[in-house]
Amino acid sequence: MMCTEAPAGTAVVDGVPVDENGQPLSKNALKKLAKAAATAQKKAQKAAERVSAEEAGAAEQSETEEEEEEPPAPYGFRDVGVLMSSATPEEQQRVYCPIRSLGTPDGVASGQEVWVRGRVSRLRAGASNCFLVLRAAGQYTVQAVFFKDKATPRQSKEMISALGALTEESVLDIRGKLVQADVRSCSQANVELQIIEAVLISASLPKLPFQLLDAGRSEAEIVESEKGERPFVRVGQEQRLNSRWIDLRVPAQHAIMRAQSHVCTLFREALLKQGFTEIHTPKIIAGESEGGSGVFTTDYFGRTACLAQSPQLYKQMAIAADLERVFEIGPVFRAEKSNTRRHLCEFVGLDIEIAINLHYNEVIGVLHAMLTSIFDGLETRHAAEMAAIRAQFPSSVPRWTNEPCIVHWEEANEMLEKAVDANGQPYLDVEGKPVGAPGFEDLSTAQERLLGQLVADKYGTDLVFVDRYPRGVRPFYTMPCADDPRYTNSYDVLLRGEEICSGAQRIHDPEMLVENIKAKGASVESLQAYIDSMRYGMPPHGGGGIGLERLVFLYLGLDNVRKASMFPRDPNRCSP
Repeated sequence: MMCTEAPAGTAVVDGVPVDENGQPLSKNALKKLAKAAATAQKKAQKAAERVSAEEAGAAEQSETEEEEEEPPAPYGFRDVGVLMSSATPEEQQRVYCPIRSLGTPDGVASGQEVWVRGRVSRLRAGASNCFLVLRAAGQYTVQAVFFKDKATPRQSKEMISALGALTEESVLDIRGKLVQADVRSCSQANVELQIIEAVLISASLPKLPFQLLDAGRSEAEIVESEKGERPFVRVGQEQRLNSRWIDLRVPAQHAIMRAQSHVCTLFREALLKQGFTEIHTPKIIAGESEGGSGVFTTDYFGRTACLAQSPQLYKQMAIAADLERVFEIGPVFRAEKSNTRRHLCEFVGLDIEIAINLHYNEVIGVLHAMLTSIFDGLETRHAAEMAAIRAQFPSSVPRWTNEPCIVHWEEANEMLEKAVDANGQPYLDVEGKPVGAPGFEDLSTAQERLLGQLVADKYGTDLVFVDRYPRGVRPFYTMPCADDPRYTNSYDVLLRGEEICSGAQRIHDPEMLVENIKAKGASVESLQAYIDSMRYGMPPHGGGGIGLERLVFLYLGLDNVRKASMFPRDPNRCSP
């Protein structure tokens, strides 16, 4: 029997098509089966073509709807490029709300539209939404959100894409509706912004010198992480200072700068209340203004001049001019090659000078009232900044007494001579040598710290005035003690066991002053105008000078004074 090709689905036995009973199929039966198979194939092909056409039509219709039928979106994103003060008069009427005011009783009400400006602190964009956090003023954050819009799917997708492409730390304006929310990761935790308009003001490069999150961790967090397999990144001091403008965006670092500003304001307020006059003295002078400190020299039209080590000479001349009580906030320059945690070559001096009636304790009383007023103001008026700083750099509030705690040099020496540790052994310095007492030398750093600890234990205060320093360690203008010329009517102020202020009664007799200048090996000629200011009736007077950065660094318990300086200058750093 000749083999015939069987239609699809037909059983074949030994090459012969058979029916369901196993019997060979006739030629007519085979033709019918073949015709039925061909008909079924044509139907399937037509059905497939119809489905394909319907899908193509639906896609075309969808595309047409997206392109032609979406209404204008009530939201938008703009990149203004370089803002060149080209805003229209109408745009100039725009009012921006500080982020710190959102969700507060004094801020705008929920449900209203607001404009805010901030940096993109965090960003998360998905297929149908975008969440971003704006940060302003270093520590205030608010969440802003945008969701895909059913009425304008194409345009809302583009909006999400534009927002998602933003880089962290870019400066962004947002117009949004303020609504109630629970966003515990933000400072403005009870509200969020529903984005209506976003305007890119200034884009940040995508790669930062270091991550703010890394730079904002406390030492305790970093040390704890180093016990595991994935330790946190440690951002070093030099790395921070090389990109200080980034470092100062870290909440704690930012708050330190604000605290520094508050100290100046509180200093000024406290003294103005006590009848002081603010003065501004020259910073280019003919000779040294301090004894024992190096000076920066410069050419002054063919003559050598110095950058002022303090306003000392001129604030004393102000007393000769009968200004009676003066203060200054200004730069101070010291050419000392000291690479320590507490020394800078340029810092801000907080200086006072007053005419006294009978005793230099009058100056100590003014200094104590001013310092404790500053301390109290930081804790009561600027608690938010204190909290932000202590979150990264934990410290306790220093203790102080209502009246000045004064320890005479003789008592300080006795306390240090007798000091022993819990085992009855003398305290040792970092080199393993006994700290001991200074005698007629100046206090060493180790002695200052130990004395601060001993005074705190004995008198319950972290703020102490140590007076009657030896004559050999004080500047040429310092008045000697009437009862023992080996000592002086001088004082240092210690906070947490380190010096923040140095002061004294000044010599106001010109002949005594000239004698002391010569004894110290200083130039009488370069100081002639200063000496002459004493010759026409000079009231007894005294004062003191405080290093702003050192005061801030010690009050906050920081590990290095450079954290309290905006752009520190030390022997190894003159930039940025």
